[in-house]
Amino acid sequence: MEPVLQEDKTFEGIDFSAREIPGREFDNCVFINCNFSKCILSNYDFMDCHFKSCNLSLVVVENTGIKNLHFTGCKMMGIDFSRCNNFNFSASFTGSPLDYCSFFRKKMKKTVFTDCSMKEVDFTETDLTLAIFKNCDLQNASFTQSLLEKADFSTATNYAFDPELNKIKKARFSFPGIAGLLSKYDIVIE
Repeated sequence: MEPVLQEDKTFEGIDFSAREIPGREFDNCVFINCNFSKCILSNYDFMDCHFKSCNLSLVVVENTGIKNLHFTGCKMMGIDFSRCNNFNFSASFTGSPLDYCSFFRKKMKKTVFTDCSMKEVDFTETDLTLAIFKNCDLQNASFTQSLLEKADFSTATNYAFDPELNKIKKARFSFPGIAGLLSKYDIVIE
């Protein structure tokens, strides 16, 4: 029987969608080119782990602990992160498609998203204070009652949300992108 705690291990090229995942807690582990597609990771804990080029699409993360995780080049479509454990939730995302994910009501202060596709992502009531959306495509992403103070959208594209329904004090935007803040007025900007 595999141990409950896995520490300082590297897992490479494993198809976890076809077999049981060895353990329930992972501390300082690295996952490279692994397939977790549609896995049930409920009640697992991941701390200080790095996922590289993994497929995590449609994983189930009910009460899953995500503490200081780094996702690089991972396919992560359709994940409902709102179901994760809220305690110390923190992650960074680089070059990872996050289309159709939900971060509803998550506290994600200082989260960094770099070069990510984030189409139709739900950020409703999410705390994204000081978050950075570097070169991210936010087409049809939903921001309602979100805390976006000091967030950086200056290199993000395709975002559109109502500033009256979100807190955006000192958030950063680029000139072309600011049109997304005026979309509700159905005006033409040239």
